[in-house]
Amino acid sequence: MSKDDLLEQRIAEWRTHFSRREAVRAADVEELEDHLRSQVEALTEAGLDADEAFLVAVKRMGNMDSVSREFASEYTERLWKQLVVAPAAGAASATSRRDAIAALGFAVCAGAALKAPELFGQKMGAPDDASTSFYVRNIMLFVLPFLAAFFAIKRGMNRAGLFWLAVPFVAAALVMNLLPFTPGGHTEILSAIHLPIALWLAVGFAYVGGQWRNLKLRMNVVRFSGEWFIYFVLIALGGGALTLFTLFIFNAIGIKVETLVQQWIIPCGAAGAVIIGAWLVEAKQSVIENMAPVLTMLFTPLFTVLLLAFVVAWIVTGNALDVGREVLIGFDLLLVLVSGLLLYSISARDAQAAPGRFDRLQLLLVVSALVVDVLALWAMAERISEFGSSPNKVAALGLNLLLLVNLAWSAVLYTKFLLKRAPFARLEAWQTAYIPVFGIWAWVVVALFPIIFKYQ
Repeated sequence: MSKDDLLEQRIAEWRTHFSRREAVRAADVEELEDHLRSQVEALTEAGLDADEAFLVAVKRMGNMDSVSREFASEYTERLWKQLVVAPAAGAASATSRRDAIAALGFAVCAGAALKAPELFGQKMGAPDDASTSFYVRNIMLFVLPFLAAFFAIKRGMNRAGLFWLAVPFVAAALVMNLLPFTPGGHTEILSAIHLPIALWLAVGFAYVGGQWRNLKLRMNVVRFSGEWFIYFVLIALGGGALTLFTLFIFNAIGIKVETLVQQWIIPCGAAGAVIIGAWLVEAKQSVIENMAPVLTMLFTPLFTVLLLAFVVAWIVTGNALDVGREVLIGFDLLLVLVSGLLLYSISARDAQAAPGRFDRLQLLLVVSALVVDVLALWAMAERISEFGSSPNKVAALGLNLLLLVNLAWSAVLYTKFLLKRAPFARLEAWQTAYIPVFGIWAWVVVALFPIIFKYQ
């Protein structure tokens, strides 16, 4: 049976289920079927098999109608098997097999690239400053190009797209290896920290097949990034357990494998997990409810309570903010996380839905984050005026200013949406349009800070 015939059979089963209900009009069935087919078409274009796309579409429609929910529940077992059981030999698509082989191949290449410098005397984990500095500056360049290549092949990018995709990686390699960084210096560490952010935009460019100007596709990069992070953490946890048991069972028979684990299994496994995590997101995208939006729903109220409690405590006590470097870095990380929660909750929300309680909670989170951001900026300004500027202070100050602009206008747009004076799509467009700003700032820190601050 061909894929089209199989899909028509599934839709016929769905139509039969609906026709058994007297309360459902024929016109309603036709309208829902048209919606179902459009969902299936969109999912197959995204890379899912026809049968898998049908199951996902039915699952989505289950949220719209009680009859749809009943039909979807009857297919729960099949949906679960679709997730965890390998399809029969004749059902597995060539695309799925090709993607799996490509992901595995690129994962192996990433691990091999990470170890290749040892052939030239750059040993990972060596105590000398030269080797440590080399890996600090280049570790992302051993992994992310393979992730970008995986998506470039999967999306079928043309030559022009491949050229522009290669530009940031080549530029990063030149900057990180030609500039005379001071080993362990502030500018070297700052460049290494900001390089993943700068290069992740290149990965996003490959993910959308070079169509970066499309804001809807850009939001797909946000969704992918959240799901990828969760998969990577889960793989890392599993890998950690595997590593501990490896050490345990071999030590039990007197064989020391610490060197093998530290120099091969952990670094190569982490590099490969970056690619495998991305493949898992692609392979199982939208088959079940994504995990990242669920975590966003959970942690948004918790972080709102945290920030409100902090603001109230600060007002009541009148205590000044400790302007130590570690404290300011911690506040930056907190604000970045809050901005990420906002961005990901926007990506998971139905733009056509009316304002609700969660939207009001989101606005409260944004306003609280704004207050904290202003407080942190004030403390940074005082620290710079008292002790002078430094690469770390200027980098933190720049990030806080970017977050201030993003959060402030997000608060304005969210307020307009809650007052029904602007559509939610304007807030979504603002967030997606602002993403490259963070990437540009990351490139400024990577490429210009070392020169401006004379490689401190």
